[in-house]
Amino acid sequence: IHAEICEDVWVPIPPSTYAALAGATVLCNLSASNITIGKADYRRGLCASHSGRCVAAYLYTAAGAGESTTDLAWDGHAMIYENGSLLAESRRFASDEQVTLADIDLERLIQDRIRQTSFGDAIAVHRERLAGLRRVSFELELPAEVAGLERRVDRYPFVPSDPASRDERCYEAYNIQVHGLCKRLQAARIEKIVLGVSGGLDSTQALIVAARAMDRLGLPRSHVLAYTMPGYATSSRTYENAWRLMRALGVAAAEIDIKPSCGQMLRDIDHPFSAGEPIYDITFENVQAGERTSHLFRLANHHHAMVLGTGDLSELALGWATYGVGDHMSHYNVNASVPKTLIQYLIRWVIDAHEVDPATAEVLQSIVDTEISPELIPGADESDAPAQSTEAKIGPYDLQDFNIYYITRYGMRPSKVAFLAHHAWGDRRRGAWPPGTPVDRQRDYDLATIKRWLEIF
Repeated sequence: IHAEICEDVWVPIPPSTYAALAGATVLCNLSASNITIGKADYRRGLCASHSGRCVAAYLYTAAGAGESTTDLAWDGHAMIYENGSLLAESRRFASDEQVTLADIDLERLIQDRIRQTSFGDAIAVHRERLAGLRRVSFELELPAEVAGLERRVDRYPFVPSDPASRDERCYEAYNIQVHGLCKRLQAARIEKIVLGVSGGLDSTQALIVAARAMDRLGLPRSHVLAYTMPGYATSSRTYENAWRLMRALGVAAAEIDIKPSCGQMLRDIDHPFSAGEPIYDITFENVQAGERTSHLFRLANHHHAMVLGTGDLSELALGWATYGVGDHMSHYNVNASVPKTLIQYLIRWVIDAHEVDPATAEVLQSIVDTEISPELIPGADESDAPAQSTEAKIGPYDLQDFNIYYITRYGMRPSKVAFLAHHAWGDRRRGAWPPGTPVDRQRDYDLATIKRWLEIF
């Protein structure tokens, strides 16, 4: 903890800057600041910026009721920022006493400092100055009872939950993908893209990005060579959605039935299915995934094109992919750093923001509403419904994307991730949902369920 006074934070190098470099994670400011019109916003900007640059919590409190108003006025402004984000703020101009309270995640701050190499560089540059700081040790007794969490934990850490910033965040997400793909095509001197379209979320997102990349490069969308490749368990719904989407986006669309080539490979390896036995093991599944990828690469050779990968971050983190010659492999993957929950949200945004015509929006809505499934194992009945549910196998993407964020971004231990997940997901009625979240997707999970899927992760 470090304390400074009033305009210390207004100067080019506040004293708390050196304290943060020396290891202080909580920076306090006791201020006798008076209030003028517009000053509160300036304070917020100072505190937000300083807490972000110091990767610290910044606690600011200004003088308030009780001070003389002979010459000046006071608003009692108090704020708690953590690494640039506002956690809590007092009521201004209050005549009664008030407590501004928030939970600060010190471990999160330390993890961020470890990951920010420039923070360590600054410590090295100012090593002599930091050695002169005086340190006072103290002990803080923790309460015996379990305290409630006094901070908001977003259910979807990858998804913009603020309606005001929704359009900007989605605009950024799409343009990051489009810009990256355009640059890769230009660097490789390639003007055509090959990708497989399944009628699922990931290939839909990749196809939208590919079409927009062609628009950005001034090339016809017919340079996107999209193929639907039905296998043994492809449902009529995903098959039809794939065709409708390819036609709606104006790309070059074609179909390759992979069943004959899969059958040949199954016969070559003497798999029981080739003899008529209903054996749907991992080999049976991976033969289909491998054949699809093999066809795409040969098509890319044939057309001097680039194979565009479609697998998302969630699948890659969980190992939910066919390794090698399978959906694990491509020339360039625009979805590699995009989790499943964000892909769902981005497609919904395209619909809600009227980025496409009504007919295309209808197809996209059908795709978003489709059960997530690899569709590699035939169903036991004639209902045409997928026999496989991805989330039943590897867990709800709601939880797994939550786990990905807090474990890979902050290196949190599993027990803490479970605690935060239960706070975020324990009650569907608590907190706000991102705009456009369907009612049937507004779920809650008990601690046992959270722990079960965390173990899978």
